[in-house]
Amino acid sequence: MRIRPRRNRKSKATRALLRETYLMPEQLIYPLFLADGKGIKQEVPSLPGNYRWSIDTLLPEIESCLELGLKSFILFPAIAEENKDKTATHSYAEDNFYLEVTRKIKDTFPETCLISDVAMDPYSSDGHDGLVGNGKILNDETLPILGKMSVAQAQAGFDILGPSDMMDGRVGYIRDALDLAGYTDTGIMSYTAKYASAFYGPFRDALDSAPKENDDVPADKKTYQMDPANKKEALREATLDYDEGADFLMVKPALNYLDIIHIINEWSDIPVAAYHVSGECAMLIAACQNGWLDFNKAMPETLLSIHRAGAQVILTYFAKAYAQMWKDGKITG
Repeated sequence: MRIRPRRNRKSKATRALLRETYLMPEQLIYPLFLADGKGIKQEVPSLPGNYRWSIDTLLPEIESCLELGLKSFILFPAIAEENKDKTATHSYAEDNFYLEVTRKIKDTFPETCLISDVAMDPYSSDGHDGLVGNGKILNDETLPILGKMSVAQAQAGFDILGPSDMMDGRVGYIRDALDLAGYTDTGIMSYTAKYASAFYGPFRDALDSAPKENDDVPADKKTYQMDPANKKEALREATLDYDEGADFLMVKPALNYLDIIHIINEWSDIPVAAYHVSGECAMLIAACQNGWLDFNKAMPETLLSIHRAGAQVILTYFAKAYAQMWKDGKITG
């Protein structure tokens, strides 16, 4: 045989020479759950190794991440029930601890890149990403609330805003609100193709943000999050977000939607992000805890597959573990 592909795989040095895809810690975003109070480091039972943090315990955690080369964080607040209402007014209140924590992080570690969550569900008594009324999720009436939330987050110091609500037209509305308020340099990482997935459970446990059962609307998000069966619709959403001024296009979840990551990356000339969501991570953790998989081998392979599909940026609960392995020289070809 003249053609033997195995020649290019015969040694570690040869494999490294020809490796097509590299994923560095700088390309990862670490999701962090925030709690109001002091001395809080509360593990999420359905997502082992991940915690709700108060500001005093969070700052050392961020410092340790920076030492590993991990610089980007997306922050999610666990809001007390007494601060929730139908119109999510606490999302832009001056005493919102989420905004206070952001200011403190930026004051302490100005080199960080902080990404926000823009959606009503953490602050809504209905647990939905949009305003509930007349038996529906009211799209256009939600946009001014998201606009106020976005300006407040930009004022607090977020570098990039993450609209996760899937309301039509929200990227353009937020971009206009930011520009009008003078925050022209604040980026938008749009949750472009966010699917109505079964893999969000541990995240909702962490924030107690699941949609509530009521007589008006179903306790799911299928009228605004995308149908998992659809592919072409993702490009329609991407086109709209691109035209409205998004700086990143995100696919969520990641592993079950590698084809969506690929087609959006092939189409787009702006960065594509993928959210390796809580349920996807929890499955791998459970398999490794049972001895069915080797975490130090399976986790890097999983993240590499998302990057190879076309995600330049990956949001993952394994970001710190990957960065530690990278520093220790355990990520190899």
